[in-house]
Amino acid sequence: MNVPALIRKEALRKGLRNETIKTYITCVNKFFRVYRLDPRAITRKDVENYLDQLRNWNKSSSTINVNLQALKFFYEKVLKKKLTVNFETTKVRKRIPEFLTKEETSQLFDSIHNEKHQLMIKLLYATGMRVSELTSLQVKHFEFDQNYGWVRNGKGGKDRLFIVAVKLKKEIVQWIEKNSLQNDDWLFPGSARNHISASTIRKILKDSARKVGITKNVHPHTMRHSFATHLIQNGYAVTDVQPLLGHNSMQTTMIYLHMG
Repeated sequence: MNVPALIRKEALRKGLRNETIKTYITCVNKFFRVYRLDPRAITRKDVENYLDQLRNWNKSSSTINVNLQALKFFYEKVLKKKLTVNFETTKVRKRIPEFLTKEETSQLFDSIHNEKHQLMIKLLYATGMRVSELTSLQVKHFEFDQNYGWVRNGKGGKDRLFIVAVKLKKEIVQWIEKNSLQNDDWLFPGSARNHISASTIRKILKDSARKVGITKNVHPHTMRHSFATHLIQNGYAVTDVQPLLGHNSMQTTMIYLHMG
């Protein structure tokens, strides 16, 4: 039985996003590396024991929940076998996100001397994008005459608008012209005709933070947290920030009130 292929086929039929499909396949593959049995021979108790083991390995609540959802998808949607698991999923506790101060943000920008790298990090911060949304930007996603752009097929498969500050717009336009980028080109090309990788952006941030002595764990989402926190500090309402982040629920955005 080709488990990954079966999951992918059914997930595509259900309209799941590629990131979700990859996650489900990874989780189910790990499960079957522990239980080397025919999938149809797996019992409810096997799944419960596996989830207990994840908890014993100090896996986070969100990781355990994702594994459970992946296994339920495989059994209930792919194999059409009801999986009633007697396992209490833990509600993921929302922690106050770590963010950079405005001074630290400026220091970070100043420490990046590569034009492309600096523009990527500036745009990541100035729009509050997720790193996958930044890497997927194409020239045609910008409406420069209106000072905004579009995140296409963001989290949950949704499109959303982002604002482009005038100063940053000039830098982006200069970058496009300097590199002769066409409408369908990636804004930040990588290798082999693909876009820049998320791992490259993570490394740029890590190296830059270390260079200026920032001891916080700086990663792409730190810039998103910093963007939201700074907006709240500047007097923006949660209702203004929510659509910019693409949150479905205002409750999710309200965590940034910790510095309001």
